[in-house]
Amino acid sequence: MPKKLVIVESPAKAKTIAKYLGKDFEVLASVGHIRDLADPKEIPAEKKKGSLAKFSIDIENDFQPYYVISAGKSKTVSELKSALKGCDELYLATDEDREGEAIAWHLLEVLKPKVPVKRMVFNEITKDAIQAAVDNTRALDEDLVQAQETRRVVDRLVGYEISPVLWRKINRGLSAGRVQSPAMRMVVQRERERMAHVSAGYSSVIAELKEAGIEFEAKLQSIDSKRLATGKSFDADGKLNSDVLVLPLEKAESLALGLKDATLSISSVEAKPSSRKPYAPFTTSTLQQEASRKLGMSAKQAMDTAQQLYQEGYITYMRTDSPNLSQQAMTAARAAASELFGMDSVSATPRLYGAKSKNAQEAHEAVRPSGDVFKHPSELTKLVHARSLALYELIWRRTVASQMADAKLSTTTVKFATNIQNQDLELSSSGTTVLVKGFLAVYDETREEDNSAESAKLPILSEGQSVDCANALAKDHKTQPPARYTEASLVKALEEQGIGRPSTYAAIISTILNKGYVRKQGSALVPEWIAFTVTRFLEDNFGDLVDYAFTAKMENDLDQIALGKLDRSKWLTDFYFGDEGLKLTVESLGESDPRLINSFELGDGILLRTGKYGPYIEVTENEERRIVNIPEGLTPDELTHEKAVELINAPPVENRILGQDPDSGLDIIVKDGRYGPFVTLVDEGNPKPKTASLFKSMAPATISYEDAVMLMSLPREIGIDPESQAVITAQNGKYGPYLKRGTDSRSLTTEEQIFALTLEEAIEIYKQPKYGARRTAATPLREFGEDPASKLNVVAKGGQFGDYVTDGVINATVPKDEALDELSNDRAFELLAIRREKLGVEPGEAPKTSKTSRAKPKTVKPKAKPKAKKKA
Repeated sequence: MPKKLVIVESPAKAKTIAKYLGKDFEVLASVGHIRDLADPKEIPAEKKKGSLAKFSIDIENDFQPYYVISAGKSKTVSELKSALKGCDELYLATDEDREGEAIAWHLLEVLKPKVPVKRMVFNEITKDAIQAAVDNTRALDEDLVQAQETRRVVDRLVGYEISPVLWRKINRGLSAGRVQSPAMRMVVQRERERMAHVSAGYSSVIAELKEAGIEFEAKLQSIDSKRLATGKSFDADGKLNSDVLVLPLEKAESLALGLKDATLSISSVEAKPSSRKPYAPFTTSTLQQEASRKLGMSAKQAMDTAQQLYQEGYITYMRTDSPNLSQQAMTAARAAASELFGMDSVSATPRLYGAKSKNAQEAHEAVRPSGDVFKHPSELTKLVHARSLALYELIWRRTVASQMADAKLSTTTVKFATNIQNQDLELSSSGTTVLVKGFLAVYDETREEDNSAESAKLPILSEGQSVDCANALAKDHKTQPPARYTEASLVKALEEQGIGRPSTYAAIISTILNKGYVRKQGSALVPEWIAFTVTRFLEDNFGDLVDYAFTAKMENDLDQIALGKLDRSKWLTDFYFGDEGLKLTVESLGESDPRLINSFELGDGILLRTGKYGPYIEVTENEERRIVNIPEGLTPDELTHEKAVELINAPPVENRILGQDPDSGLDIIVKDGRYGPFVTLVDEGNPKPKTASLFKSMAPATISYEDAVMLMSLPREIGIDPESQAVITAQNGKYGPYLKRGTDSRSLTTEEQIFALTLEEAIEIYKQPKYGARRTAATPLREFGEDPASKLNVVAKGGQFGDYVTDGVINATVPKDEALDELSNDRAFELLAIRREKLGVEPGEAPKTSKTSRAKPKTVKPKAKPKAKKKA
């Protein structure tokens, strides 16, 4: 009998859904999008005309995109078409958002089904939800498809128009994006604020008190009724913004000395009751923020982990703007709280939460545990890996807490008075205690600043009581610049500014990190100098692109297209061809000096330049241009004028003579080049004198003559291989240390092995398979589970040319701009599928050997024709 074909995006999702649908259904996965905008190079020559040749979009014909089957998806499409032939109904069960709707539309366009088609949507993968979705299908939402396509078109137009401008004006390989560039500007702007910040100094005095066996502290608040300055008393320029007294350190130390062994009188005791309501259930944005703060996950890791939990049926859909819970979910959360903490812990009535966005389009419910009975985290211990379990528990706690009672707190503030050096001093101490835990028994949100619900415990104190001061300390303070963004705080800022959508935040942050515009220093996001250059250029020439309000308005317009309230064609025409449109803006760009664009004034004629190989300092001395490299890891806000002068005046490392080469008698000097430090011979008659890179453990300023001679002696001859009679040498190369025997090379694990390895050890290395057992035996860097195509386990490993994923038969390189720890299972499977398609092999089939693949082309080389002509 014919079956009903159900198509979802993910193999994991397909596997879970198939369990609930039974034998009458066949569930297959598209593995994400099957089509995308073509690379202009892929367009056939007869169609490569006008805007199609530039964008793969026919802008003169209503901005019609030119789509092609995505790399690695030809086999998937063939399998779906084949499965469709034996089915009497097609269910498109992709996610219920713009992206999912677009995937469903592309499937229709490519498969061209001749059977009834139904759009099947659900918010969680449980038996009841899947059955309800089968019984309540709908038609494809054309407005959602239009909205997603419009976004894709806009992103292509922006990227392909502006990125080439950056290549011409700044450097090759740079890129700009509709949401990427404003996000990068946020990080740069915060660093600018840090660079402009002027620190101000002030002091404080802390008294250490003890009463009834309890130790606590009191802080000096005022002298003779004049309030003391704190960090908040100064603006960014280091100037006072209120009428306060700035306490010098000497005065603070004098008062601290006077407070020791002094008696303080309690002038007032004030207790204020308060309550705290539970936090709303997770949206995509708040989930990413809390996963970052509590679990140390990046935004992408949080989303990939949440997607796995969703596909396995443990949580509801993870892309949502809405904190709302269904009646089923509220009942389940209240039941869980009541069972664990008693009925008193549950709120009197169900709590309702409203979405911040008027158009919470991504899904209809918050991220929560699935089903009508929430699984306790302990039930998943053996079912999911540690990262998934940690995220599930976070979601479970947040959801259960959202339906619990308020927390009841009491904050007590005690003020003390005394007279030291004929001055009336007032000190203050406060403490907050939790009277009724309520939802805090399950969940307390983590913030960037200290936010513990319960602070220092105070003894029972009363007005008029005397307390002895055991000790007092004076502290010197400096006002701090605004904190750099972390992934959590940047996600929050993007949401507040209306830039992008929560489902895109992870991709935005990954892009600016992988493109080299921003790097992580601990959890902080630090902009590179190239980000300053690109941001300044975009601000000067494409102001709207990095304007937060303009970007937010664009998001709202795209939302209106999704709702069917705005015409796609008219909007795109205005955006591209309008009086202030993208096309006119690019065409009206004037000539500009690339050197000026890439230069920043540090003062006194000292320039910072962002060159092809990174930033450097340029200074002119006696009409001669001198370059000074910037130490690795030095952040932009640390490169002050004073620091630049220090680097310029540092003892020169360049051209330092280490001694004479024992073989040639030429001087050996050390240099610090764009590719790193190296030693070389001073040979004026030779344009390419012998050079050798320093080991990673060596520094230009400290390398010794003996080490330099040793490096210059490379390659080192280890000995002769008794079997092949070939010389084995050890040397250092572009990809690290290695052995060489004829044309056969083998990587070494450390640079020190170059000089330490014996002939016997080198022979043993050559006995191991080059890419076989020796590498396979290594512990995998990551595991991705079973590939649905090859049915083999997929792992990630580190190779000579970088990380790669493998199923044991096919290897696929992980792109350099994709972090391995953020690679999703589906992406790993997709990389292998793309590699198989390029090699022309089936899943599980090994590629042809290099000898075979090299032999075949020789038989088709056009050498026979010339011979034939000669014979004729």
